[in-house]
Amino acid sequence: MSVPEAGHFEDGVHTLPIRIYYEDTDFSGVVYHASYLRFMERGRTEYLRLSGVSHTDLLDGETPLAFAVRTMNINFNRPARIDDVLTVQTRFTAARGARIFAHQTVMRGDEILISTDVQIACIDLGGRPKRLPPALLEQLAPFLSDH
Repeated sequence: MSVPEAGHFEDGVHTLPIRIYYEDTDFSGVVYHASYLRFMERGRTEYLRLSGVSHTDLLDGETPLAFAVRTMNINFNRPARIDDVLTVQTRFTAARGARIFAHQTVMRGDEILISTDVQIACIDLGGRPKRLPPALLEQLAPFLSDH
C-alpha cells in the first residue's frame, strides 16, 4: 500500500503538493474559498507529522490534547481552477504558552494565490487552552523559524 504524499521540508518551510479536483470547485471550475481551509489544514497536519508530532499520539497521551485554529487572517489574491497543481507552504514561526503561530501560502508555481497568518491553540478535550508540553516544544524547536 502506498503512503499519501506528506510533502517535504526545505529551509524551515514545509511544502505539500495539492491537485484541484472537481469537488474542490464551484460550478464554474474555480476553487471554492472554503476548500483552501482544508488545503491549509492538510499542510499544517503534514508539517506536524514530518516533525514527529502525531495527532493520534496527542489524543491518546496521558493528558489528551488537540489543536484548534484560534485566528486566521486570509488574503485571497488569485483563484485556482480545476486540475491546477498547487503547493501549500507552511512555516511555523513560533510556539509559546498554549499557542503555535504559522504563516501559510498556497502557490501555483511561483504565484501566490492565498496567504494567511494562523494562530493555533493547544486545547484539552474539553476545549480549554493547555500549555504546549515541553516534549512537544522540543520536537517542534528545530522546525520553528524563530529558532
